[in-house]
Amino acid sequence: MRVSVLGLGYVGCVSAACLAELGNTVIGLDVDERKLAPLREGRSPIVEPGLAELVKRGVDEGRLSVTTDYEAAVMNTDISLVCVGTPSTESGSPNLDYTRRVCSQIAAVIARKDDFHTVVFRSTIPPGTVEDEMIPILEKESGKKEGRDFGVCFNPEFLREASAVKDFYNPPKIVIGEREEKSRAGDVLAELYETIDAPLARVAIRVSEMVKYADNCFHALKVCFANEIGNLCKAVGVPDSHAVMEVFCLDTQLTLSPYYLKPGFAFGGSCLPKDLRAVIQMSRETGVDCPVLSAAIPSNEVQIARAIDLIRDTGKRKVGVLGMSFKAETDDIRESPIIQVVSTLIGKGYELCIYARNISGPGLFGSNLGFLKHELPYAETLKAESVDEVLERSELIVVANPADEFRDVAGRMRADQVMVDLVRIIDDPSEATGEYIGISW
Repeated sequence: MRVSVLGLGYVGCVSAACLAELGNTVIGLDVDERKLAPLREGRSPIVEPGLAELVKRGVDEGRLSVTTDYEAAVMNTDISLVCVGTPSTESGSPNLDYTRRVCSQIAAVIARKDDFHTVVFRSTIPPGTVEDEMIPILEKESGKKEGRDFGVCFNPEFLREASAVKDFYNPPKIVIGEREEKSRAGDVLAELYETIDAPLARVAIRVSEMVKYADNCFHALKVCFANEIGNLCKAVGVPDSHAVMEVFCLDTQLTLSPYYLKPGFAFGGSCLPKDLRAVIQMSRETGVDCPVLSAAIPSNEVQIARAIDLIRDTGKRKVGVLGMSFKAETDDIRESPIIQVVSTLIGKGYELCIYARNISGPGLFGSNLGFLKHELPYAETLKAESVDEVLERSELIVVANPADEFRDVAGRMRADQVMVDLVRIIDDPSEATGEYIGISW
């Protein structure tokens, strides 16, 4: 395939050399002659293991060339990868000036090009940037229509410095963001990567733009988490924090897994709140600052407040709640976050009914019963006998845990009813026969 790589910084240079090694004809473009001069001679302008050999081979064998001329780069290729930098502004937002400038230059060439051209953005940019800013520039300045005359994708890179070449050929995933399912542009990009063995996700452009931010924020969070655990270990006399984390990482069912990584309602139950409080107290007693761990409970409270706000914003006053335990298939209601929601709504004068098989009866005893009596002493008076009763009595239905018996409720609603879904009880909002509101989707 004929490929142009626009911007020969770290990502662009690695991408250009690796794509040339795969047998593509690659034209690299940059306005900085300091990058182009060594590349013309077959030398890498950056230090990266394995890159120098790829650059030399690509140049020597005629598969990799460089230019400052957009006309030459775009007119003579089928696909352009935009790899210009998006450095932070003083406010922390990314500076998109270089990306806009490249779009204008591409558009000027596309205006005179007869063939379909695919434009792929690889630079990390906020969700909505491609569709709200870059495509309008391309369409306006080329006089052509995206999807018909040219195509656009977003393709986040996952290259780590010092292992970028290895990461290019062995990525954790390949993500293709496209405007419509199985678009022509997406097909072109998928073909470019067809020899690379990695999971392929073809998703909406905004999803692909956000994935890179989610990845990097989580990596940063992991570093801070490990450091705080390590600092606490040292303060309380644990001899080897690395041993703690090595054992921690053995768990691939919960710890290193997708299990808890699903947006939704707040955490609760008998373990997480209690143990977080214990660790935070430990940090206070030892004088070890743990801002990440200390932020977990306030963050959880924000999600509870968000649920309350969503309910309030509907304007409905008759509220039915489905589920009281902090997760499905358990009768454990200790520190279940929905109880805080219910208490707040009652205090604000809402009329509530609750269906949950675990809020009354002989099966509720011990600490469960004590917690309910302390936090929601009037629970028995709010009880509904069935899901049907909740549907009959409510204007607004809140789904608080993903029990199987609640999965068909969205399709049984009246047209005038609203559902606030805290657990993603359905994947497709069109299944709801009334208004549907997801807490984070």
